[in-house]
Amino acid sequence: MKRPFVSVLVTTYNYGRFIEECIDSVLSQDYPLDLIEIVVVDDGSTDDTAERVKKYASKIRYFHKPNGGQASALNLAFARARGEIVSLLDGDDFFLPGKVARVAEVFERDPSLGMFYHPFLEFDMATNERRVSKFPLFSGSVFENPGKFLGYAGQGTCVSFRRKFVDRLLPIPDEIRMLADGYLGSLIVFVAPILSLPECLSGYRFHGKNAYHVDEISSDARRDRLRLYRIEFAAMRRWLASNGFSRKQLAVRLFLDWWTVHLEWEDFNVKPPSRLRFFWWTLRKNRAYNVTQSWRFTLFNYLTSFSALLFGYSKAAEKWRQRAMEASRLAHRTFFGRRSSQSSTTC
Repeated sequence: MKRPFVSVLVTTYNYGRFIEECIDSVLSQDYPLDLIEIVVVDDGSTDDTAERVKKYASKIRYFHKPNGGQASALNLAFARARGEIVSLLDGDDFFLPGKVARVAEVFERDPSLGMFYHPFLEFDMATNERRVSKFPLFSGSVFENPGKFLGYAGQGTCVSFRRKFVDRLLPIPDEIRMLADGYLGSLIVFVAPILSLPECLSGYRFHGKNAYHVDEISSDARRDRLRLYRIEFAAMRRWLASNGFSRKQLAVRLFLDWWTVHLEWEDFNVKPPSRLRFFWWTLRKNRAYNVTQSWRFTLFNYLTSFSALLFGYSKAAEKWRQRAMEASRLAHRTFFGRRSSQSSTTC
């Protein structure tokens, strides 16, 4: 059987110092090069990116455009891509050996699959630390098991799509200047099943200019991140509404409720809430999650919510509440032999 043609879409902006390693990581894959195309979209770089990619000549397809943000760059890349499988790669990141072959194998095995993703190795350029990403992994159909997907937020640089499914999400709204890959990864679950495997197949650099980094960031960066999240969420809600999805569907309700709770939490990190607002947030969060919990665990969460009135909002108080919830979850598994919520899997 003929192996699939894979398009690797590289979007970049002023990442000249990284772009060669990024491209070389694709060209060195153990997959037939005549079945790979590398589409590089330069979103108006003002550094030496264009000079650095000249040496690749016909090995890549290079497009330079005025700066317009990640959505516009990805839209151009998808418009030029010819592969039935499409893998995303940021210009400051890179593929690990075996990535493309594994992607092709996964999609060949399951024709119904819409997206495949995996953990990645994080490289902190300031400390030279290397670590495995810790985000949870989700697989399956959101409509067959909606509760299993509660808390799912689409990944970015480690995702690959089957083109015929991701086309339903295109074009990405241009106002999503950042997090546009997350827009695709989040909504694809409403189009087709997804698969994740605990294999690290790409590298992700932390270098101080990432669009998304760790939690310990400045107040201005938190405010900007919240603004980006709100733009992304508004666009996702519009897509759902315009494509016939509504809150009457459990999968949609859980998705919208989780994002609403998540955005409010991000807002708290920018401007701490009053005790009453924080209390109501804990109640809404518990209500959103109760489909994945036993009644005992849900009751326990409601009881601990009253601690918000006593202590108010603080990271320390919320960490205490989370530890208490985890202790309750472990006790429930021990005595009742059931999981009250989804566990995370990483490599």
